[in-house]
Amino acid sequence: MSSDIQQIRNLVASQMDKINLIRQEVARTIVGQEAMINGLLIGLLTHGHILLEGVPGLAKTTAIKSLSDVIATKFQRIQFTPDLLPADLVGTMIYLPGEGSFKTRKGPIFANFVLADEINRAPSKVQSALLEAMQERQVTIGDETYQLGGLFLVMATQNPIEQEGTYPLPEAQVDRFMLKLRVTYPSKEDERLILDRALTNERALVKPVVTADDIVRMQQITEQIYIDESVKDYILSIIRATRFPEAMGLSSIKHLIEFGASPRATIFLGKGSRAVAFLAGRGYVTPQDVKDIAYNVLRHRIILTYEAEAEETTSEKIIEKILDVIPVP
Repeated sequence: MSSDIQQIRNLVASQMDKINLIRQEVARTIVGQEAMINGLLIGLLTHGHILLEGVPGLAKTTAIKSLSDVIATKFQRIQFTPDLLPADLVGTMIYLPGEGSFKTRKGPIFANFVLADEINRAPSKVQSALLEAMQERQVTIGDETYQLGGLFLVMATQNPIEQEGTYPLPEAQVDRFMLKLRVTYPSKEDERLILDRALTNERALVKPVVTADDIVRMQQITEQIYIDESVKDYILSIIRATRFPEAMGLSSIKHLIEFGASPRATIFLGKGSRAVAFLAGRGYVTPQDVKDIAYNVLRHRIILTYEAEAEETTSEKIIEKILDVIPVP
């Protein structure tokens, strides 16, 4: 077993130069925000869609665009608005009078990287169309079903402070996002550098440094990273604590949770911890890797009770309590 882990570690090590190139190139346009960049890379390594939430002006859109620019692949940005139609997303059938037939016009969803900007501004019909693409990696236009490419990633942004003209995302769609990243304000030092760059009026140009095949290779290596049985049990204990807190020694939070995390959360917690290990240059997963990814995987999957809202308890506080109580292997 140790020889297998060493072999996987060697495979991971062979990709570190490319990961560092990606980080360096993205840093040409993004200052700081290491947590956000790591989250985007984790989604990239695990085929996981990502939802970024933060106030305007925190470079959410710029970060996603920069990441797509460093990979030689197809990128599409879709600005979600209240008047957006499903056909604007997936495409439609166009009638050709001269030929007396219909032709399929594919929409912007047919790309490798799709940026759904301000996703909560689109009506439910559009969100449902996006749901099929995210989960099934296919779209239906007329009577035909079209498969999306092997490298397909939806990265969506939403503004948490504006309510007018927005549509709450259905729980079913939110659950399709592997990670929900909370983007915070930069540090004073980072913001000073942002100011200095802005005042020079110089725009850094990001160039491709890896190919889509390179990313697929990284994804294949990530899937080989070793997870010990005890770490798998640790993941299951964390998930079950969100569903049956009393049985896991967490009676104090039982009244705060309406619904716990789904089995999809269990899968994503395992896959995400593998990606954390990959970015750390290891061929095996540690319990700390699980802890590091737990907040991003679970924060949008724990449904709170009205009592929790009255007590101003957040899902992050509940996750923190669970991680403090569940024994680490």
